[in-house]
Amino acid sequence: MFTYVLQITRMHFQWDWLCLGALIITSVTAEIENEETLDADVEVEDFDKQSQEADVDRDKSSLEVVYQTPKPTGEVYFTETFDGVLAGWVLSKTKKEDTDDNIAKYDGRWEVEELKENTVPGDRGLVLKSVAKHHAISAMLTKAFIFDNKPLIVQYEVNFQEGIDCGGAYIKLLSSSDDLNLEYFFDKTPYTIMFGPDKCGEDYKLHFIFRHKNPKTGEYDEKHAKRPDVDLKKFYLDKKTHLYTLVLKPDDTFEMLIDQSVISKGSLLEDMVPPVNPPKEIEDPSDKKPDDWDERPKIPDPNAVKPDDWDEDEPSKIEDSDAVKPEGWLDDEPQYVPDPNAKKPKDWDEEMDGEWEAPQIPNPKCETAPGCGHWVRPMKNNPNYKGKWKAPMIDNPNYQGIWSPRKIPNPDYFEDLHPFEMTTVSAVGLELWSMTSDIYFDNFIICSEKEVADRWAADGWGLKKLVASANEPGMFSQLVTAAEDHPWLWVLYILTLALPVGLGVLFCWPAKKTDEDIDFKKPDISKPITKGELKQEREELEDDEIELEEKENEDTAEDERREMEETKRELIKDTKKMGREAPPSEDEGEGGEDIDEEEENEGADGSQEEGDMSNKSGSEDEMKEADESTGFGDGPLKSVRKRRVRKD
Repeated sequence: MFTYVLQITRMHFQWDWLCLGALIITSVTAEIENEETLDADVEVEDFDKQSQEADVDRDKSSLEVVYQTPKPTGEVYFTETFDGVLAGWVLSKTKKEDTDDNIAKYDGRWEVEELKENTVPGDRGLVLKSVAKHHAISAMLTKAFIFDNKPLIVQYEVNFQEGIDCGGAYIKLLSSSDDLNLEYFFDKTPYTIMFGPDKCGEDYKLHFIFRHKNPKTGEYDEKHAKRPDVDLKKFYLDKKTHLYTLVLKPDDTFEMLIDQSVISKGSLLEDMVPPVNPPKEIEDPSDKKPDDWDERPKIPDPNAVKPDDWDEDEPSKIEDSDAVKPEGWLDDEPQYVPDPNAKKPKDWDEEMDGEWEAPQIPNPKCETAPGCGHWVRPMKNNPNYKGKWKAPMIDNPNYQGIWSPRKIPNPDYFEDLHPFEMTTVSAVGLELWSMTSDIYFDNFIICSEKEVADRWAADGWGLKKLVASANEPGMFSQLVTAAEDHPWLWVLYILTLALPVGLGVLFCWPAKKTDEDIDFKKPDISKPITKGELKQEREELEDDEIELEEKENEDTAEDERREMEETKRELIKDTKKMGREAPPSEDEGEGGEDIDEEEENEGADGSQEEGDMSNKSGSEDEMKEADESTGFGDGPLKSVRKRRVRKD
């Protein structure tokens, strides 16, 4: 009964672990699915109802999406969707300066076409088609943007359909001027802002550069935003359409966003390199370090003297005089021998190539020997070596510190407290070089209101994102892709798979049977027993009864113990009689049958008197004293006593 309860307890414990493992796996799966769902949502306030209700079931094709050309909902300075005729865009006809004539021309080809993957029918974009060529195309703004009290928001989409090896996808906002001619747009055409992705080798960049006018000299200097602290690699290699946004505010702050998430932000006054405003003081270029200026913090001790026993001529290594040539060293065998299997090439010309010699190979005889060739004693460290003596170093009493030129007022110093007030912008252009083709541009917008830009993104980029999500591969491919970007995820995957496998083995593998389980399931079948087997059985039965008596008879009364002692004495006498009257060995089969009959009677009466027997049993110490008074072993005595008491 106890074993059965133990088995039930083990099963409950195993089922608890199984439920816990299933709960953990379900939680992880739900979290991944929740993240994917959140990532698939377009984070804008006024999202088009048709985009919200679009079915992102993976079994449905993007061809079922109904596309409508985005339309601006507020004041804008420039928009372009490339869905109609490519009007207003001008191809450059000039050449790039300081470049080889073979590649100086801006003859790169542009096309207006749909995306290769995750196509939205009717949605087209401007695609850079040529490799290793200069491309330049530009268009005038609907109206010029003046940097006064309104923010500037520049936003457009890019898709590196073939990945990117080396090239850019940035745009330039061209400065207003009377001589601006878009047919002569090239790399040195003045611009106010340059913004967008750029990559070459393993250097992934997101440019934000503005040209600042020096109020004192009138010259322009490029100011670069500090690099974002975000890994940009995935935006260049995943072949998805990404949304790039630049926000400049009148309070001289800026934000750069990718897919409507802030990648970098800062101040035009503090987070640009070089800074907008020069330092107030500079080092005096005419100042020179004095000849007696001492910059040494430590000097050799002038009072130190080399010890008399210091020998600078001792070598650092000497021969080991205790070394002995190993036994079996082959002095007459060279370490390398000509290859016996080598043959002179048929086209070998001794007049031109010289005498042919077979290539050298390690001597096979040296492989089984300690070594070959002339044996030389090994070198060891010289215990007397001290090297060249040097005086110990002490603090320099004349140390004056590291010299630096004195500071003087910066003659070029100025302070521009509002660098946001840049040169007016009147055109937008793409001036690019790329070693990869099929770079896709779409949905340009320049405006001042964030809500207008967000709605524009929802109608264009948001729909592309929903279509891409519907056509994405299954869960397994996404997990593998994520692990390629973050190798530590493999550990999580292995643990997630190992947990259910381990739990399955724990519950399904057959448990090892214990002795208690075997005894519990053992059938009670009578069979002939010999005297030796009977004795062994009595010993085992007596051991079981001792354990039972230890548990049940701790609180037995004193008068019951005395009664049990008298019963034991009578049983001892009966046992001796049975030993004298036992039949010879050849009749052991019959004796075994009598014993079986007696055990059957015992089983019939034992169910009625077993309770009485448990109450009349004495303590373990008193039973041992009674057993020692007889000449019999413990096993037979206990067995006979039990049988006799039950019959009485």
